[in-house]
Parts: sequence; C-alpha cells; structure tokens
Amino acid sequence: MLVVGFGSGPLQANCYLLAAAAGGPCVVVDPGQEVTAPLTAALAEHRLVPAALVATHGHADHVASAASLAADHGVPLHLHPADASLYDGDSVPLEPGTFAGLDLDVRPVPGHTPGSVVLGLATAEGGRLALTGDTLFAGSVGRGADPEAVRDLLTSLPDDTVVLPGHGPATTIGRERAGNPFLAGTGA
Repeated sequence: MLVVGFGSGPLQANCYLLAAAAGGPCVVVDPGQEVTAPLTAALAEHRLVPAALVATHGHADHVASAASLAADHGVPLHLHPADASLYDGDSVPLEPGTFAGLDLDVRPVPGHTPGSVVLGLATAEGGRLALTGDTLFAGSVGRGADPEAVRDLLTSLPDDTVVLPGHGPATTIGRERAGNPFLAGTGA
C-alpha cells in the first residue's frame, strides 16, 4: 500500500494520498488549504489519479481545495452529512465503502465538529491505519474532541494501528493509549 502525506496551508493540515500501489487510482484525504501544488507534484511522482476525495471533517483547513479538485478530476467530495453546512461546495454523504480499491471504515466521532470521523483501513501487508483528522493527535486531542469518543476509539483499535492525524506527526494507538495526557482518567 502507498501512503503519501504532507502538510499544507497556514495551519499545516495533513493531506494524505492512499493507494493500493503507485501508478493507479488513489483516495485524497483532507484536501485543505494551498494543497493544489504539493498534491499535483505527489500525484505526478507516484503516477496516481484521484478516484475519490474524502474529508475527516468540514473545516476549511481540511476541505478548502476540495471543490476545485472535484471539478478538475471529476470526483466528488465525500463528507459526513453533519458537516455539509461547513463546506462551501457540493458533497456526497461519506459512508463506509471501497474507494480506489481500498476498503474504508468510517467511525463517527462527533466533538471537534458534528460530523468528525475517523477513517480506518487494513493494508494488504497486514497493517492498520486510522486517519483521525482533528480528533486525535500525537500526544494531544483536537479542540472540542469528546474524550469518551476518543477513549472508545483507543479501546477498539489494536496498539499497532498507525494514526495519521490531521496535523503533526504520525503515532500509534498504543503510544497514545500509554501516554496521551489529554486522555488521563478516561480509562483508555
């Protein structure tokens, strides 16, 4: 599986490209502010073609480029319906399903926004990924994140699950379960 991530815009929100392999379709997760140039470069470098745009939530730093990318590539933005009012463009309801040959699980975790979700998937190599948007970060949680929802997430995923957050570096569920100070007392 190919995972390409980069920060963009003034808030350095992470945008991710997910693909079964280079040279094929991909899922673009969280196409935020000022993402067009680095995204175009990553698509060319890995010979990828967007098959879907997916957002972990509707804040501008995660969806600002979605309308132009949707028009350029002829693919819709998949967004939880509870966040549709936050996005100034057309979207389709985000539901679990297969995107670019990848089976995405969608776990609603309202708090940061009403429609915040965590995207989960298993890799062909046997690994697990959780794209947490602004719900869970390395050593922190997002503004407004519900500690109970984050606790449920932590207890439902194996320790070796790689967390790809909306901002900052990657981490693992095990690392967050053991040392995230914002989750102290949540039973995680």
